[in-house]
Amino acid sequence: VTGVQTCALPIERVSISIADGIADVRMVRTDKRNALDNAMFLALAQAGERLKSEPGVRVVVLSGDGASFCAGLDLGTMTQLAGGGERPSEGNPGEMKEGRITHLGQQVCWVWQEVPVPVIAAVHGHALGGGIQLALGADIRIVHPDTQMSVREVFWGLVPDMTGTLFLAQLVGADVAKELVFSARIFDGREAKELGLATRLSDTPYDDAMALAREIAGRSPDAVRAAKTLLNGLFNTGAAEQFAAERAGIGSLIGRHNQRESVVSWFEKRPPVFHDPE
Repeated sequence: VTGVQTCALPIERVSISIADGIADVRMVRTDKRNALDNAMFLALAQAGERLKSEPGVRVVVLSGDGASFCAGLDLGTMTQLAGGGERPSEGNPGEMKEGRITHLGQQVCWVWQEVPVPVIAAVHGHALGGGIQLALGADIRIVHPDTQMSVREVFWGLVPDMTGTLFLAQLVGADVAKELVFSARIFDGREAKELGLATRLSDTPYDDAMALAREIAGRSPDAVRAAKTLLNGLFNTGAAEQFAAERAGIGSLIGRHNQRESVVSWFEKRPPVFHDPE
């Protein structure tokens, strides 16, 4: 495919530019470090859905415009969760559609596995919570050494529920996965590479992602697609059951005292006061 096709999705959170077989997908909520609000959830899912059948696409590069890849869940959304209020129906990350194994929040990560061509995430700045799970949903991650990363959900009284438990289990040992999730600590791209979460480190992750994309786009597209299907069949066994367990886990936590206290205490800049489980 030659020439350039450019479009912004109906919800202006994600842009897609296609040239020479490469779909350049960028989150463009730069003023919020590409944080995930309802509109971003919708736009990412729409972008992946479009690219499943876009003619001539041989590889996808997923990145974030501005200072960060994705800083995680929007703080306004986090406040809604702590208050136990209902989310708007449009773009609600908990929304399930008939025939899917994911809710919308999971789908924005899982859709990159469903896209039949390789997906490379170019990660810089921040990849926190939902942001790191989004990166893990890609096939390959090229990460800046100074990127701040965290499986952050327990910090907010939640659990990873955007497919992150499945992909963590594929990439690191059980003890490492548990330590990252339980502690919710922030680590940098260098440690991510040591742990196996980053495929490659780069001072220019977007440029290097595009260079790798050009290399892949020059291979037989039939062979590349067949290879992704084969490898996904090996690595993604049990996905439906794991995603259902994620939904059940977070559903048991949202709006309860300890989850609310995790958020409210952070906003009030005080130590949290938790209740022990009965």
